[in-house]
Formats: sequence, structure tokens, C-alpha cells
Amino acid sequence: MNRQDDRVLRSEHPELWWKAVYTDAPITTQWDDGAYGGPGRGRTPSSSSSMPTMVFSMLDALSVEPGNRVLEIGTGTGWSAALMCHRLGDQNVVSVELDATLAAEARSRLFAADFAPEIVVGDGAVGYGKRSPYDRIIATASVGHVPSQWIGQAHPGAIIVTPWGPVYGGEAVARLAIDEVGVARGHFVGSSAFMRLRQRRKSLPPSGRFLDQSKWPLGANRTKTPLSPDDVGDWICMFAIGVQVPDLFCRVTWGEEGSYRLWLFDTGVTSWASADYVVGGEEFEIAEAGPRRLWQELEGAYWWWHQQGRPGFERFGLTTRGGPTYKVWLDDPANPVPVGRSSW
Repeated sequence: MNRQDDRVLRSEHPELWWKAVYTDAPITTQWDDGAYGGPGRGRTPSSSSSMPTMVFSMLDALSVEPGNRVLEIGTGTGWSAALMCHRLGDQNVVSVELDATLAAEARSRLFAADFAPEIVVGDGAVGYGKRSPYDRIIATASVGHVPSQWIGQAHPGAIIVTPWGPVYGGEAVARLAIDEVGVARGHFVGSSAFMRLRQRRKSLPPSGRFLDQSKWPLGANRTKTPLSPDDVGDWICMFAIGVQVPDLFCRVTWGEEGSYRLWLFDTGVTSWASADYVVGGEEFEIAEAGPRRLWQELEGAYWWWHQQGRPGFERFGLTTRGGPTYKVWLDDPANPVPVGRSSW
């Protein structure tokens, strides 16, 4: 599934290669923006062939109709573009890929399969205005906010399907309908875990800007909590926390026998907190420093989610005009998720 194995070359291990291709799992096809091409694994996956069931579920959410013009953000291998060409015709599919090498390889594959969509080398975050307006827009990389260009290049009534996630973690596929005044609104349709759009990757401050971890806990405020750090680590839980505390991010330092320290930081570099997990523990050591109490903020966000019945992704929704301004809501756009420390 999401665990990466060794490199498989079709020329060396054709049976294993075909087995991988027909497995319902994501397959990394590029590491480190193409800088690493050797055996084993590189540092960071930078392109992949997505899990087939995820591709089909997103295309289902896209709800294309005959004659629709579709803009795809992130060509990758070209497989999704081929599926849409088969359904809508080459002339109705435009795909944008930042990496010129990936774009050229995808174009060759598509041509070999008798498909010829327009493949554009460029930043997917700005879309492709020359062929707009579009009836459908689908992204194969995640974003932290929906680019305003996507909304501006779409018809009223158009559908956008894109993976979306807050800084803290957790991610889901949003299905947004654009109204007559350019507002995109809709529910999330399921969990996802895509790479970030390359030009919109997270750039978070290093831990060293907050403290020298070897000198922990310095003058931090020390408390204990019955809430286990393990209980706040599920993907949906991280999503619920992240949309309530949008400037929060975390890192982990691993210890022995399953123990670890969960670090919390804010993007403004004002505060930090740590929570120490020990297997079988009933109370957990907390340290907090700075003007904010980040563990308390996380706990407040967690308990809000718990009090709502621990809702899954499908109960959440998103409203945006594009850009960094957006609103996440629960069940109905009139019921926004609380944001900020004063909300709890």
C-alpha cells in the first residue's frame, strides 16, 4: 500500500513490474524532483502513479458529462489524462505539468496509446488561461488553499475536485461547485494523502529556531495530561485539529521501546510545546513555552471534534473564493468550524 519498496525496472523484472502496475496501490515514479534515480529509495517522493481506486473515486466525483472541457493539474504519468481523453475526447482535455521531463514522458505515452490531449509545461497553481473557461478542474496534487486562478478559469456551475489539507496534517478530497459570483463550495468526499503541488509545498521553520532540544525543557511550563499523544495522531483527527489551529505544525522525536516526543510549533515562531508518549502510560508529560499554550490549543481542538461525534471527512466542507481565505464547516456552510484559541 503506502509503504515504498525497492526500485522495479520493467527491463529487469517484467513480471514484478506488471504485478506492481496492476496492484491497487500508489507507485512512486520519481524521487527528489528527478535528482535521484538509483536503486532503493530517494529522500522524498515527487511524482507517482496514484492508487487506482483513488483515481476512479476522484473521477467519479468530477462527474464529467459529454462535451465538458477539463483542466487537469499534475499530468504525472499521463494515466488520468488518458482516461479522460477516452471519455471526453482529446480536444477536451488540458493537462498542466511543472516538470518538463515528466510532461515529455507522459506526452510520449499518450501518443503511443493514440491520445493527444494538450500537455502544458507550467505551474499548475496558475492553471492555463488560454483554453479557459473549463467545466471541470481536477488536481492530482494537494493544496493548502485553492488557487484563485482555478476558480477564475472555470464556468459558473463548474466542479473542482482537489486534495486539500491544513498545515498540521490530515487531508481529504474536496468537491467544490462554483456559483454565479465565483464562490466555490462543497463537501469533502474522502480521505487522501497526495504530494503537495510542487510550487506550493510547505515551508516550515526548523525546530532550532524555537529551542535547542538538547537543553529541553528550559523554562517551560510543566503539566500532565490524560490525553495520549497517540489519540490525536489519526489522519482525520489531525485534519480536525489543523482546521481549527491553522498555524500549528508538529514533528516527532523517537525514543526507545515505542516511546516518542511529539513537538508542537507555530508558524509564527512564537511558541512550542512537547508531549511525551510512553507505551501503557495513563498520564503524559507536557511542556509548553512562549506566549501561547500550544498543547492546550490542540486539546481544545481535539475535544471540540470529539464532542461533535468524531465526524469523518465527509461531514466537513469547504467554502472559498480562492487564495488563502477560506472557511471549513461541519455538515452545513452555516455551521463553520471554530478557528482560534478564543473558540473553545
